[in-house]
Amino acid sequence: MNRQYTASTLPVIGGIIAALIILVSFNSFVIINPGQAGVLSILGRAQDGPLLEGVHFKPPVISTVDVYDVTVQKFEVPAQSATRDLQDLTGSFAINFRLDPVEVVDIRRTQGTLQNIVSKIIAPQTQESFKIAAAKRTAEESITQRSLLKEDFDIALSSRLEKYGIIVLDTSVVDLNFSTEFARAVEEKQIAEQRAQRAVYVAEEAEQEAQADINRAQGKAEAQRLLAETLKAQGGELVLQKEAIEAWRQGGSQMPRVLVIGGDSKSSVPFLFNLGDALPES
Repeated sequence: MNRQYTASTLPVIGGIIAALIILVSFNSFVIINPGQAGVLSILGRAQDGPLLEGVHFKPPVISTVDVYDVTVQKFEVPAQSATRDLQDLTGSFAINFRLDPVEVVDIRRTQGTLQNIVSKIIAPQTQESFKIAAAKRTAEESITQRSLLKEDFDIALSSRLEKYGIIVLDTSVVDLNFSTEFARAVEEKQIAEQRAQRAVYVAEEAEQEAQADINRAQGKAEAQRLLAETLKAQGGELVLQKEAIEAWRQGGSQMPRVLVIGGDSKSSVPFLFNLGDALPES
């Protein structure tokens, strides 16, 4: 009976052993897919050197592999600071980053999970970088020089996160908010500037109109001067002609020469003729 029992159980035991061997074999390898990086830990101790994409051996039972996503990650992080003129400034930034695959072992040892990386590294470093960028400018300059504010923020954040194995790909300023008092002051300043521009326009318009009036008056005065000179010249010639005729009547020997000015045409040319030539002989 014992020999039959032992013989009948041999296939079962062999099957169990084979299954265990297969199971151990499968657990002795790990596949790292593209966009991932792994950290091998044996008996709880992280091993040097990351596991990059491909198939890797790992000791069964006593080892584990932590897999990190090294593709682009995006998180929106709030930040608060004060400007150079001590105005409160709050912002929200969208941070696009990825983990450096070569540095995932150190990341595993110092930070652990991706959530820890965001909360313990990226968020506080975003805050500090925003303080650096905002402190360089006044509140008004933070509005008018927004692109420069973002540039300073990007430089500060990239340099701070690089030492943690975090590569910043891009950032976006989602929102910038100022205190209610500053927003009201900006609005009042804009209204005052618009009124000042309107006043300048009205003043320039009045000045142009006054200059036009001066030009018209000068033109009218010049016309009157020319007319007066013309009338004066014509009046003088008539007086001379009258005196010449009067002298002839009183016994002059020579008929007077008369200045004749033709009609109203501007093309008329004045000319002289001898009055004695025009009178018939007696």
